[in-house]
Amino acid sequence: MVRIIMHGCNGKMGQTITGIVKEDADCEIVAGVDLSDHITNSYPVFKTIAECSVEADVVIDFSAAPAVDALLDYCEEKKLPVVLCSTGLSEEQIERATKKSTEKIAVLKSANMSLGVNVLLKLLKEAAAQLAPAGFDIEIVEKHHNLKLDAPSGTALALADSINEEMGGAYEYVYDRSQRRQRRDKKELGISAVRGGTIVGDHDVIFAGTDEVITFSHRAYSKAVFAKGAVQAAKFLAGKPAGLYDMSDVIG
Repeated sequence: MVRIIMHGCNGKMGQTITGIVKEDADCEIVAGVDLSDHITNSYPVFKTIAECSVEADVVIDFSAAPAVDALLDYCEEKKLPVVLCSTGLSEEQIERATKKSTEKIAVLKSANMSLGVNVLLKLLKEAAAQLAPAGFDIEIVEKHHNLKLDAPSGTALALADSINEEMGGAYEYVYDRSQRRQRRDKKELGISAVRGGTIVGDHDVIFAGTDEVITFSHRAYSKAVFAKGAVQAAKFLAGKPAGLYDMSDVIG
């Protein structure tokens, strides 16, 4: 039984994970951390991670960037692995997490926690290796809700990076063609963003060749897909030695 501390337990993702873990016989949430106390949970909840005195095997973090520094210190002190899911981390925080992973603790961080997206990342490498040399153009179209601030999405960039890594970094990312009056370069990888409504997250990777098109698509219909991935990651990370991991390690 993997014992989990849910950091950010009373947020939407924290509560989604709480529900998923209740139905999972292989793990349990033994404590939560959240400044908000508007929700009653079946486990003890502490205002800060420093106050948490409950023994655990791993931490899942879906909190906010300002809380991550104290979390990393706590995990180092307790030698606890952490699945780091909070967004908006500064470059300094990412570097700090990376440093701690190389010296002290196991840290898992991915651009997208969905198992499906991470399988897609692997499939795209194989597709690019076969199709790019055959002259297929590659485009990525991502769609998200109208409240999302950044564009393109981190997932879209991760998909592009997966392809570019396989192809030796040969591609240039193009985000806007409105000022360009020229033919598409063969080493161009277009990334387009759509914002509207309540779209959770749609990503299409298009390989367009002569007289044929192959499209890889992923649709997220709720944020539960990210929560399920985080739980799988926590079960994977418990007991692992210090190191920097991502979801590709979880799916094998």
